[in-house]
Amino acid sequence: MKKQFFKFLAKLNKTILPSYTKQRLDLSKASKFQMAIFGWKLFVTKNALD
Repeated sequence: MKKQFFKFLAKLNKTILPSYTKQRLDLSKASKFQMAIFGWKLFVTKNALD
């Protein structure tokens, strides 16, 4: 159940949130908001794969 929820969130994130790796965003120059989005996507992806 938990894994299915995170897989759904991962698909939702992919469609709604921007991809900073494709935009070649330098993480040292990213704003706090961009870092929060990056961290959220990382958290969801990690839990979807476990």
